[in-house]
Amino acid sequence: MHRRLIHESFDCPLWLEHLCVYLGTLVGMAGPIGMVHIHDFRDWAQRQSACHDYSRHRAGFWRDAWWQLHCRLVLTHPPKFQPEPRLANDRFYALVERTWMLQQLPWAVLFWAIGGASWLVWGICVRVSVCVTGHWLVGHFAHRRGGQSFIVEGAAGQGYNVACAGLVSMGESWHNNHHAFPESAKMGLFPGQIDLGWWLIKTFEACGLATNIKTPENLPFRPGLRRLAHAGGGLLSPQNV
Repeated sequence: MHRRLIHESFDCPLWLEHLCVYLGTLVGMAGPIGMVHIHDFRDWAQRQSACHDYSRHRAGFWRDAWWQLHCRLVLTHPPKFQPEPRLANDRFYALVERTWMLQQLPWAVLFWAIGGASWLVWGICVRVSVCVTGHWLVGHFAHRRGGQSFIVEGAAGQGYNVACAGLVSMGESWHNNHHAFPESAKMGLFPGQIDLGWWLIKTFEACGLATNIKTPENLPFRPGLRRLAHAGGGLLSPQNV
């Protein structure tokens, strides 16, 4: 959902995109259009020379938890959000956007039918709670401390790699790499950086379902991107280092 819908880091058949986005919606954070809006707003804020602590995760641990999980930042003059026609005119996305909370119900009925209350609690309540809280937790540390191979000059929000979450986050916690190359389908750029999301995309490619896969090697030069002197080696194109 993140790499395809938001960053368009690879191409795939529409049915596969719909399936991945539907599964992403079941995480329980927002609908597809809502997720794009949240992501675009945060990225816009972090690219500014200064931004609110909410968008940078710079508040203390418990305050950031309260803000991110229970609050919404409202700006006096917010940037205009306009979904591209491909998303705005997609009937499937419109339906899921209107009913994203209700999408848990068919699964709740199925889990209840299979295993009763325990399956319902673990399959819906615990799963959604862990996913939403875990998403915030990784995001919190990924904007505060960890490994860095790159700096984006002039950006208020910098990303950090959270190595201990690389596996459980499907590679999404290699956030310094992601800040450096947002459009890259590959986030684990250096040896030892496990990226299951990348492996899945490569599996799609092997099955003939993914094309035009973007990586740092084939992305255009990004002004302001600086590679740190201590950064490890990797297959990155000269114009991107």
